[in-house]
Amino acid sequence: MQLLLIVNPFASSVSPRTQVLVQRALGEAHDVQVVETTRRNHATRLAEDAARRGVDGVVVLGGDGTVNEVANGVADTPCALLPLPGGSTNVFCRTLGLPDDPQDAVRYSLAAIEHDLIRPVGIGSVNGRYFLFHTGVGFDAAVVEQVERQSDLKRYLNHPLFVYAAIKTWLRHYDRSEPAFSIEFPNGRVDDGYFTICMNTDPYTYLGNLPLNLAPGATLDRGLSTVTLRSLRSSHLMRIVIDALRPPAGVTANKFLDLQSDLTSATLRARRPVPVQVDGDYIGTFNEIDFRHHPNALRLARTDLLDLADLNT
Repeated sequence: MQLLLIVNPFASSVSPRTQVLVQRALGEAHDVQVVETTRRNHATRLAEDAARRGVDGVVVLGGDGTVNEVANGVADTPCALLPLPGGSTNVFCRTLGLPDDPQDAVRYSLAAIEHDLIRPVGIGSVNGRYFLFHTGVGFDAAVVEQVERQSDLKRYLNHPLFVYAAIKTWLRHYDRSEPAFSIEFPNGRVDDGYFTICMNTDPYTYLGNLPLNLAPGATLDRGLSTVTLRSLRSSHLMRIVIDALRPPAGVTANKFLDLQSDLTSATLRARRPVPVQVDGDYIGTFNEIDFRHHPNALRLARTDLLDLADLNT
């Protein structure tokens, strides 16, 4: 295969040595070109160019944000996405069963190619931008914004920084006086909320090695799921976190929390501009948000379908 390796050299788990070893492993059986990103959204343009040139697949070594950018560049083309973990959390890569070490993970990607596991999968979009695993509207996006204000610390503190930002946001930086928006589903149902997450896969994120399972029914082979919080009381948030840490069921619906699954679309209308994050990247505030599911829109290395024996062949 002809592959383009896109590397984010600023990602927390990427080093020159890692880049060389990944490139060497890919180059043993495939024609590999390497490029590095230099700014936000650069990876999307590099991936679009690769798809136009007929490259078979784009391997991306970076965090979830870089993987999202590449997905937006190759979606709706024959060019495949092959993600490798290079960030601090690597939610999407871990959802695909990839180990945290990029040098180990590249073996999985090579095995997926060898065993013809490049398959079309469904992805979501928010106001036209694709997402791979989730979009958050409201509180969690406000937390991500606070983290990005201290991006120089993220490489070193990561999870503690997110916990600190969540507490700070809850106390100071998010209006909890009334619901922030209403969300309408295809069946006509309308629900008010303070915070919603639209998910294409589960888990939502990881606390260290612990997955937060909010919607176990959300998979690459089904429609979207939404988790909408009708309350931001600390006791309700703690209950959700505790339930999410108890696999495999995840959280359950109650009067403070609404769950929807297998959605083709949903529309959110805000009472005031609300913050939005996409696959862990803050993208700004919006008054209206359109969620869509796009079946078979992305060709992906399905390392989650590998038999462990495939890695030894």
